[in-house]
Amino acid sequence: MTYKIIASQCTVCGACEFECPNAAIRLKNDMYIIDPKKCTECEGHFDAPQCAAVCPVPDTCVPA
Repeated sequence: MTYKIIASQCTVCGACEFECPNAAIRLKNDMYIIDPKKCTECEGHFDAPQCAAVCPVPDTCVPA
């Protein structure tokens, strides 16, 4: 599975982009998106997806 960012809740703070160990998160048209081909839910790197862990807005980075 992969994660996605709920665009309507995203504050575009950028915290998630720098925490992603797979460089799966990028800025596109002033919104952050997660590339599903690169997202591994941080498996092998962390115990939990870091995008969800560092996001200041609850339930913005969620399973797709």
